[in-house]
Amino acid sequence: MTSTGNADPRRWRALWICLVAGFMTLLDVSIVNVALPSMEHGIGATPADVSWVVSGYALTFGLALVPAGRLGDDYGRKRMFLLGLLLFVATSVLCGAAPGATWLVVARLCQGIAGGLLNPQVIGMIQQLFTGRERGKAFGLFGATVGLSTAVGPLLGGLLIQGIGMEQGWRYVFYVNLPIGLLAIAFGMRLLPHDERRGPRRSPDLLGTLLLGLAVVSVMLPLVEAEESTSTPRWWLMGVGAALLVLFVLWERRLGARGKHPLVNLKLLTVRSYSAGALLGMVYFAGFTGIFLVMTLFFQQGLGYSPLEAGCSLLAFAIGSAISPAIGGRIVHRFGRPLVVSGIVLVVLGLGATALLVGEYDGANAAFVLAGPLFVAGFGSGFVIAPNQTLALEEVPPAEGGTAAGVLQTGQRVGAAIGTALGGSLFFGQLTRSHGDYHSSAAHGLVGSVVLVGVALLVGLADVVMSARRRKPASPRPVVRGTVVGAPAAVTLTSLRTNRSQRAEVGEDGRFELPVEPGEYLVLASVPGREPAVRQVRVADGPVTADFAFEREVRLSGVVTGPAGPVPFARVEVLGPDGAARHTAVADEAGRYRVEGLPPGEYTVVAAGYAPTASPVRIEGRRTRHDPVFSGSR
Repeated sequence: MTSTGNADPRRWRALWICLVAGFMTLLDVSIVNVALPSMEHGIGATPADVSWVVSGYALTFGLALVPAGRLGDDYGRKRMFLLGLLLFVATSVLCGAAPGATWLVVARLCQGIAGGLLNPQVIGMIQQLFTGRERGKAFGLFGATVGLSTAVGPLLGGLLIQGIGMEQGWRYVFYVNLPIGLLAIAFGMRLLPHDERRGPRRSPDLLGTLLLGLAVVSVMLPLVEAEESTSTPRWWLMGVGAALLVLFVLWERRLGARGKHPLVNLKLLTVRSYSAGALLGMVYFAGFTGIFLVMTLFFQQGLGYSPLEAGCSLLAFAIGSAISPAIGGRIVHRFGRPLVVSGIVLVVLGLGATALLVGEYDGANAAFVLAGPLFVAGFGSGFVIAPNQTLALEEVPPAEGGTAAGVLQTGQRVGAAIGTALGGSLFFGQLTRSHGDYHSSAAHGLVGSVVLVGVALLVGLADVVMSARRRKPASPRPVVRGTVVGAPAAVTLTSLRTNRSQRAEVGEDGRFELPVEPGEYLVLASVPGREPAVRQVRVADGPVTADFAFEREVRLSGVVTGPAGPVPFARVEVLGPDGAARHTAVADEAGRYRVEGLPPGEYTVVAAGYAPTASPVRIEGRRTRHDPVFSGSR
């Protein structure tokens, strides 16, 4: 539980902008599947071409996630969000206007980079805008977005092709992003929170970015090739990827030990909730994503459904995955990881029943027969994706939210590539062995998904057991904890019942934690020279989160000049709105001065050395330059 007294009043409207953008990027993973025959018909694309249209997007999407998360954390999430959204809209138009297959593949690769740039900012924004139970609700809505985008893609793609035609219909699968994206950009510029840099500017970890990028490509490229019928997968690249990943970890540890800023803060992996959530998410996505390829092939090629009919046949899963995330987001803080485990159990039961019916039932109205178990699987999935995301990021500082989200989603993209490759391999392998039995082939593909989801269930159960053992030695005590970003701070906690106070200095990572008894408290975060921030919280029998964000400090600098040029050793005073002196500096022999540690705002700068000069200055951004000019004489 947490107070939201200092929360951004526009946070829910900003969330909807983030969800629209996230929906577009994830929709493009699945919507293209039903448009592949239209592409082959419209521009003469080969099977290898259309395979790269699907897999290339997933490859570059996964490649961009972690660097994009770091860019958002360091240079501003709003800036990176709008840039990614603009690039995504532009590349969507390029895809739709493609005159040939090569153009389309290249544009699709660029679109994947844009989607990878955009998506970590969505989760980082949720971390930044929401705390406590509200964060769970926000992630619940994000989980519904993930489930809907994956399941609705084939339906929407089929609808567009059915309405526009096989020749040109595939182009509008991409053009549909244009009006939505432009509206999201317009509202995002107004409603998204302004970027506030936290701490000094970081030098980019170029070598770490290169090592991780090569590792991701080396792991995912054989999986992409496995989906093509025209090439032999180079599985040896998996070993290269593993070696590069080891080098990446060693390099990141070295940077951290030397006090520099690595691409990924490896301390995140020591947070058990985060590492367990990342592993569970990767394995679950390996099972979850593969079912859409298998079921689309089964309905279209096996049963002769049109693209629209195939999309409608998966609607039950979409409905289930749209209902449950909102419920899960509200109760995840009460039940924790057991909620995720219960969701995985439902997915296993639903997919298991689907596999059984697909293999055994060969009567009419197969889509209606399969709707029940697909709904159960979709409903369970909504209890997995969003709650797991919430629990994984619960102990991650908001300042690291974008990078942490990038690592999580990279694992999910790798898992999705594994699941899709495995599902396709099982499906087509059995199709060859059975001489065209689509029922047994789809059943084999679904069984592979069930096995992978079962592995995710084991990961979740192991985490529940470890959590229970960890809690046994010490009796749980309620605590008030959180993060303070923007400046070094001290936190004071005062009981409203006893008026007793306790104080703690915030650590280097911005975190604090204070043990308390149940009751109501005032939490005061104070920074020297700043207006303190206060929140009132109610503590029951569990942890309470109170996060604070202070505006970053700005440097004011310039050169004091007069009629004869720079004025050495001039005295410069910075006055606040109340006329009181906030800072004083003396220029050097070249007239240069510098004042550190000013919060953004309106000031008056007074320079003395000739006839004094005073001028109003608005201080903002990371640095502000102001050059006082004397016009008189000494």
